[in-house]
Amino acid sequence: MTPWMRRMHKWLGLLIGLQLVLWMASGLMMSLLDHDEVQGHARRAHPAPDAAWPQGLLSPGQIIAASPTPIQTVAARWLMGRPVYQLADEQGMRLIDAASGDAIAIDAGMATALAAASYRGEGQPTAPRLLNGTLEARGHEGPLWRVDFSDAEATTVYLSAQTGDVLEHRNRTWRLFDVFWMLHIMDYGGRQDFNNPLVVTMAIGGLWLAVCGIWLLVASFRVSEFVPQRWRRSRELAVFDPDGTRLRTVQAPAGDSVYQALARHGLQLPSNCGGGQSCGLCEVRFRGAAPAPTSADRAHLSESKLKLGYRLACNLRVDADTQVEVAGGAGLWTEHAATVESTRAVTPFLREIVLRTSAASASSFRPGAYLQIHVPDYSLHKCDIAHPDHHRDDWAALDLPPTLTNKEPVRRSYSLSLPVEKAGGHLTLLARFSPGRQERKRQPAGKGSTYLYSLKAGDSVRFSGPFGDFALQPGGREKVFIGGGAGMAPLRAMVHACLDGGASERIHFWYGARNLREAPYVEEMAALADAHPNFSWHLVLSEDAECGAGLLKGLVHEAAHESLLRDHPDLHACDFYLCGPPAMLSATRQLLKRLGVAEERIAFDDFKI
Repeated sequence: MTPWMRRMHKWLGLLIGLQLVLWMASGLMMSLLDHDEVQGHARRAHPAPDAAWPQGLLSPGQIIAASPTPIQTVAARWLMGRPVYQLADEQGMRLIDAASGDAIAIDAGMATALAAASYRGEGQPTAPRLLNGTLEARGHEGPLWRVDFSDAEATTVYLSAQTGDVLEHRNRTWRLFDVFWMLHIMDYGGRQDFNNPLVVTMAIGGLWLAVCGIWLLVASFRVSEFVPQRWRRSRELAVFDPDGTRLRTVQAPAGDSVYQALARHGLQLPSNCGGGQSCGLCEVRFRGAAPAPTSADRAHLSESKLKLGYRLACNLRVDADTQVEVAGGAGLWTEHAATVESTRAVTPFLREIVLRTSAASASSFRPGAYLQIHVPDYSLHKCDIAHPDHHRDDWAALDLPPTLTNKEPVRRSYSLSLPVEKAGGHLTLLARFSPGRQERKRQPAGKGSTYLYSLKAGDSVRFSGPFGDFALQPGGREKVFIGGGAGMAPLRAMVHACLDGGASERIHFWYGARNLREAPYVEEMAALADAHPNFSWHLVLSEDAECGAGLLKGLVHEAAHESLLRDHPDLHACDFYLCGPPAMLSATRQLLKRLGVAEERIAFDDFKI
């Protein structure tokens, strides 16, 4: 229920938030506009006081008796210095001359004279127009005359075509006010109904948003978080290696998450989000009866892992003495040093970085593993990010700030893109630059990618690892690799490991990119396909302009489905390895699920790249 409420809260909050901005902006503008100008007082003439009613005129009784229709009301008044009676019957209002008893019609000439008498200014009246209603004189029934004046304020006088009464004075300031009034009360038709359905809907939505927000606030916090650490009971948190070896035991205040408790003692679990429940890297296995998985656990961990007791450490509370297993063992809090051997721009925004270190060994740095690069605090000028001349136009199009900064050390995860033994004992990474504030998005540039892109040969780097359980499965089953973006890194390492190890099973590699310039290692993969009959390489491009002969067009998971998966005789005998951008990864997993591929046959790595 909570994930659904979070999504609803987000999108409804956006909708109501936009309306709140309109309410505040329109209210502010209406308060700034001068009330006298809105009402047109400066150009409204004050009528002269009525004179004494003359003697010898027809009496109201005589007027009523002479009327062909029943009269409801009679009122004596003046019209342009002329005594008249205003009668109301079932057909409406009409005027009768108090001296002669003749009907008086409010024609165009009379309307012009009446409008001019109510107006004060330098403007001249234009030809009047007879209307049956208008938004500028809403609330007044019956036909009316509109008389415009040629002044700077575009004044308009509205008069009743039945009685000659001046109904409204309107001008440019009023019309501007009226637009803000319409936005404020959300009555886009009549502009006067405070109880229109849109306002009622927004009010109900705002109430739901408030109640939902209170619920999410309660669901997001625990009472222990409001209790000072020193007042909470101490709990024991034991950390084990998957082989059963006890690695460390620490004391943790009750209510802390496993991630927080270990971080307090300098034991940093892998994470790209700092414990924000968004990257899914800090998974641990609960020893004993695991608590019910949360929405964050379900979002990042497979159902099979949840059944085995895996949970996200950033979402697992230490409410009692707790034991957890962590993959990677003592390597989680062991730092290594490395020296940059070389850097190479593989595509405009994918860079290969080779590290030289004494810690690399083929047994521990297997294909599919990733490192946690320790990113220090830095302040770099954008010119510190070097790029080759033939990529200059690509980088010039980026909206990078003059200075790129990282105020505190962080860790970022990067997969090996080549087996260690094939790289001569070196660690080969493939990093994608995250520009951040592009297409009106104002996020900062990626902290990790900015740091890696500033490195040059000879620079020193600190890292932890290797980590991760993304690895080749034993056995000679047919393998299908599907990837995109920086997901090329672990998949490339796995493909090389398979082919160099003499694998004879069928191996397919489907890789998606927007265009040919953004696709890395194309020639290398094509050469492998030529050298190994059991390996096939398929490059899928989403942009039409780049799709030439031999290249597939569309989305990579759809292309793989159309060309291989849909008509494959035995998908259950295949192993699938997926890595790439979140949208691609999610779509591919859903596709395989629809095709009935068992979960244990699908391995994937998701660093939100």
